[in-house]
Amino acid sequence: MAASPSPPQFPSAALAAKLAARLPQAPPEGGGHDDYHIDYGKDLRAPPALGGTPAAVLIPLVGRNEPVLLFTRRKEDLVRHAGQVSFPGGRIEPGDASPLAAALRETAEETGIAAEEVTLAGYLACYRTGTGFDIQPVVGVVNPGFTLRPDPAEVASVFEAPLSFFADPANRTRASREWNGHVRSFYTFTYEGHEIWGATAAIIVDLVTRLDGISL
Repeated sequence: MAASPSPPQFPSAALAAKLAARLPQAPPEGGGHDDYHIDYGKDLRAPPALGGTPAAVLIPLVGRNEPVLLFTRRKEDLVRHAGQVSFPGGRIEPGDASPLAAALRETAEETGIAAEEVTLAGYLACYRTGTGFDIQPVVGVVNPGFTLRPDPAEVASVFEAPLSFFADPANRTRASREWNGHVRSFYTFTYEGHEIWGATAAIIVDLVTRLDGISL
């Protein structure tokens, strides 16, 4: 009996082109008010002071028939953000030529997905965290045939979730708490037991807002 054919994969180049039509093709410059999200107080606000620690994350959008976002869950014994769901990324190191280079390097280190498997689709607004990191989100389309090799020292698990789940406003909620004298207001999502909140959730909302109305 002949095996059933595998379902066709969504062409990653076509997906990247659709995204690129809606996303800035260069990182925002200058740190102006419209270039930043901040995770306490109002949703859009200039950071209280520029000059935070530069960081970058990759938003890995896997080009399957139904596009999915790829996330990492950090290990519970880490000093920073233990157990949290996040996109692969971290500090921009002196040897990184750009935020894109940093995001791709961190993605390879944390997940095993090589830079050659990622097609740049664009950038989102910078995000200032309450802990003082200036995060540059980079949107990249990942070819579906990758092999995961999570960093055992940092990553507890890697999972995927449909982009359509996050595009549905019914799946997001708002929460707030006081931290270091500021009231932080943030989005949260819960997908199959994974709680996604804070900077990661805000970056997702920025992405799906920009893509509103586009058919992927």
